[in-house]
Amino acid sequence: MTDLSFVRTEMLPERAPPPSTTGVIGWLRKNLFDGWLNSALTIVSLLFVFWVLDHLFVWGISPTWSDGSLDQCRTTISEAGWGGACWGVIRERWPQMLYGFYPEELRIRPTLAFFLLFIALIPVLFSMISRRMNWLLLALVLLAFTFAVESSGLIIAARVVLAAAALWIGVLLVRVPTGEEREEQIKQGAGRLPNPLWFTALYIFLMPWLLWGGTVWTPVAVALGIVIGGLAFRLLSPMTGTLAALIVAVVATILWWLLLSGPFADMMHGIFPIGLEPVKSRLFGGLMLSITIGVVAIAVSLPLGIVLALGRQSDLLIVKYLSVIFIEFIRGVPLITLLFVASVLLNIFMPPGTNFDIILRVIIMATIFSAAYMAEVIRGGLAALPKGQYEAADALGLDYWKAQRLVIMPQALKISIPGIVSTFIGLFKDTTLVSIIGLMDPIGLSNAIRADANWNGIVWELYGFIALMFFIFTFSMSRYSMYLERRLRTDHR
Repeated sequence: MTDLSFVRTEMLPERAPPPSTTGVIGWLRKNLFDGWLNSALTIVSLLFVFWVLDHLFVWGISPTWSDGSLDQCRTTISEAGWGGACWGVIRERWPQMLYGFYPEELRIRPTLAFFLLFIALIPVLFSMISRRMNWLLLALVLLAFTFAVESSGLIIAARVVLAAAALWIGVLLVRVPTGEEREEQIKQGAGRLPNPLWFTALYIFLMPWLLWGGTVWTPVAVALGIVIGGLAFRLLSPMTGTLAALIVAVVATILWWLLLSGPFADMMHGIFPIGLEPVKSRLFGGLMLSITIGVVAIAVSLPLGIVLALGRQSDLLIVKYLSVIFIEFIRGVPLITLLFVASVLLNIFMPPGTNFDIILRVIIMATIFSAAYMAEVIRGGLAALPKGQYEAADALGLDYWKAQRLVIMPQALKISIPGIVSTFIGLFKDTTLVSIIGLMDPIGLSNAIRADANWNGIVWELYGFIALMFFIFTFSMSRYSMYLERRLRTDHR
């Protein structure tokens, strides 16, 4: 008979894993102290990081915030007994680093434009905020800014309207209807706020009016041009086809902008003179200028890049070769050359007497430069799609534009997210090149500050502050890119 005494007859109770393989200790053993070489590199790296942080801490806690010149900073540092930064320049000049030479009494307008930009981007970039919360945030921001400006009859009326709107949206937000009541509201179309994307579209015309001022009828006239183009496309597309209707709509919009929008705005301003105090572009500067150029160029270059990428893959030879020539020419020319063209040569090609705003010229050049690179990034995403996706769209009976909108382009854009965001980050950083053509971006302002006798010779504090501002924006863009990749991930790992 076989001896089975070595076979266990009962189950052992579960035991926790060894402490050295779990938690913080397990992570350290696996990632930092896995072998003698990794352990030595970890210790050396920690010593170096400690040395750097120790010197930065001593340099950063310099008691010079109240000093008004570099000489005063040096005196304070020598009395303190250790070397340090001269933070007095940041305390004195940080509003100029943000707003440039924008009139101080009007700086609430770019501040409001920045907060409204955040509200306008929420429904585009994020999906976890409901439309009720989005409208509530908008009402609260507008209400806060109406109380931040001087009182007048119009402002008091605006305060009353916005307070009522915020209260109404708040009631809708707090009062959550039951299931049956919600279904009844949906059937009747009641109890629902408008889509927040309507405000996003309105912000495109609101932002330049807040920044540059002038009559309110100028952005209204620009918006009417888009409305006229849309109506022309809708009326002509059933009769002439999509492509011909699109061409007519674009031509009609451009003709309205060039010939009729100015007289329309002047006529309406003569009847209803509503507007803000105008601000000239030469007063723009600082981070406000970089954000203005970067946001507009980013928002326009993405759809333009999509059109160029599709044009490069088109079967129409004229469209294909025009797209190829545009993309290759722009990618073969440095951005600084295009900025010099915008500053010096662009007005030569305009009709005599045309006053083409310098910031608008820079935005146009930055946009087409970014669009050329964006087209290649998106073309890479289109090339990465398997041929079966195109065949599946054809099998569903979709035409070209529906196939691109519903099947092809969503997948191509998802694949291209890292390249798209990288292009956006590069474009935002390249806005500092406008200092070469005389615009006072943060780099240009830092040079002007260093030319002041009180701050002549200061370097690290100014450029460190500029680097921190740009790092906050670019790091936020990279984090959003990672969030978007995780949200759109459809594989099953």
